[in-house]
Formats: sequence, C-alpha cells, structure tokens
Amino acid sequence: MSKTIGRDRTTIQRIVKVNHAGETGAIKIYAAQIAIARRLFPHVVPELEKMRLDEVNHCGLFRDAMPARGARPCRVMSLWSLGGYVLGASTALMGERMVWICTEAVESTVHHHLLDQLAFLQFRDPELHRLIGSIQEEELDHLRTAQQRQKPGGVLHSTGVLVIGALTSTMIWLSTWGDTSRMKQELAGAARKS
Repeated sequence: MSKTIGRDRTTIQRIVKVNHAGETGAIKIYAAQIAIARRLFPHVVPELEKMRLDEVNHCGLFRDAMPARGARPCRVMSLWSLGGYVLGASTALMGERMVWICTEAVESTVHHHLLDQLAFLQFRDPELHRLIGSIQEEELDHLRTAQQRQKPGGVLHSTGVLVIGALTSTMIWLSTWGDTSRMKQELAGAARKS
C-alpha cells in the first residue's frame, strides 16, 4: 500500500469516527433541550424531536459505515454524551432563543466541517461522499430552521454563536485526541493538490 493510500485511509477513518461522535453529541443536545422545553416552551418540541430523529438516523449511518473502512467509535464517546447533554440543558434553561442559537452555532460549525470532508472524499470514497452529502442537506435544514426561529444580532446571539461554535470545535478535536488537527492538515494538502 502506498504512503498516500495509507494516509487517505487513515483520514477516512477519522472522518467517520468524528462524524459518529458528533451525531452522538447532537442526539444528547436535543434530548436535554426537549426534556426542558416540554415544561418551559412546549411549542418547539415537535421541531426539536424531528431534528433529534434526524441525528439518530445520521449516527446509525456513520456507525454502519465504520466496519468497511476499518474505523471504530472514538475513545471519548462518554465525553460527547455528557458534553452534549450539559450544553443542551444549559441552553434550554436560558430560554427558547438560546436553544435556537445553540442549534445555529453547532450546525454552522458542522456545515463547515462537512464541506472540508466532501472536498476530500469526492474521488477517494464516493460512497461516503454521497452519504455525507445527503446528511449535510438535513444539517443545513436544521441550521436554516434555527436561523428562522430567532432574531439574529445582539450580544447574546454573537456571544452564543461564538462560544458554542468554539465548544463544538473543541469537542471535535477532543473526540479524536487531536486527530482532527492532522485531518485538517491532510484536507488542506489535498485541496492544494486538486
């Protein structure tokens, strides 16, 4: 196996691993938000439930994609679960607007992450490329919904999006013990070559 093929395989394993972990975290975010929203602002529960079910489906798709690529779940899955639940609960306790700010921040971060992956995978793993492309459409729908449900602007919005986006990026990095830093370098290198 050539060095390039080996590096590409490792990067693909990292992509599947981090996406599976991210979907696990998203499920926990929505679960916590739904639990609190049922009491405080029940009218948003149907939309949150739909988003949570999308994330459950995405998580299963990434889990199913692991064996063929020699990937395994990340080593700190419990951190994703706990972090997601704490983020979901804390934002829901801050009110309905903060729920949508949280969704906007997380989905925006995920969107940029998936764009890099799609560029890398296009000719290396067309099947995974198609899978991520179909999932990205639903993630973008979540982002648009969040943006439509709240008024952008102001300190709460800008600070919330910045802080939650940074937390999401940190969790992505931690989930692979820094593998995503190397993955980003590999993705950047692949983009320069194409």
